[in-house]
Amino acid sequence: MAKAMRFLTGAVFALAMAGPALAEDPTADTVVATVNGTNITLGNLIVAREGLPEQYKTLPAEALFKGILDQMVQQTLLEQSMGDKLSKTDMLRLENDRRGYLANAALSPIVTGAVTDAALKTAYDEKFKDAKPSTEYHASHILVETEEEANKLKAELAAGGDFAALAKANSKDTGSGANGGDLGWFGLGAMVKPFEDAVVAAKVGEVEGPIKSDFGYHLILVSETRVAKQPTLDDLREELSAQIEQKAVEAHIKELTDAAKIEKPGEGLDPKLILDLTLLNK
Repeated sequence: MAKAMRFLTGAVFALAMAGPALAEDPTADTVVATVNGTNITLGNLIVAREGLPEQYKTLPAEALFKGILDQMVQQTLLEQSMGDKLSKTDMLRLENDRRGYLANAALSPIVTGAVTDAALKTAYDEKFKDAKPSTEYHASHILVETEEEANKLKAELAAGGDFAALAKANSKDTGSGANGGDLGWFGLGAMVKPFEDAVVAAKVGEVEGPIKSDFGYHLILVSETRVAKQPTLDDLREELSAQIEQKAVEAHIKELTDAAKIEKPGEGLDPKLILDLTLLNK
């Protein structure tokens, strides 16, 4: 069915011509077509156009009008051809689709009202009100399987060996190894704990290790440190918006839940019943 509808969509837009003139002072209820007594309105077309992928929205209005109208006529014909052939699965999917759509529609104004510039500024200030300057580290490492290998390489470094060259030749972390063991700049929380603790304790320019982690044994060279720059509100806008949205949605659902009478007699059923597709035929 999905493949058939994609074919219809493509064919309709490919053949789209100039749309018909509408009645004077049209409204969303203006009838643009009737199929066996079923009306298709201008509002139906407008909503359908809003739901199109962006590449279709750029088509001329004339093409969109006729294309969407012809598609809706075809869809209505196909819908009518089903008659009373809807299966239990069809009906349940329609119920779920309606429930899901209306749930999203109910949450839309809640989310829109919650994510304001003032709310974002408050969330940003709250996030950093007790923040202390943090340090970022520029480090390199050589990762090997055994402590013996690590100690051997450390001895070579002490004798004047080049860290980058030894990393390229010996590190099993092929990603950083190809760059001479360079891990770039990172802050606390980016690395596994034993590695991070060693980096914090290390002196700039001195090799630290061997340090054991779940990945093997590390030799670590911290080349630079710097005070981390605090991200701006714009840097965190997406993250903060998501947090505000989540809190607003949770609060709204809690309010509805607290005011509702909810019973769940099905909680005593065997959870594996959800896997039984044969129940849809009973």
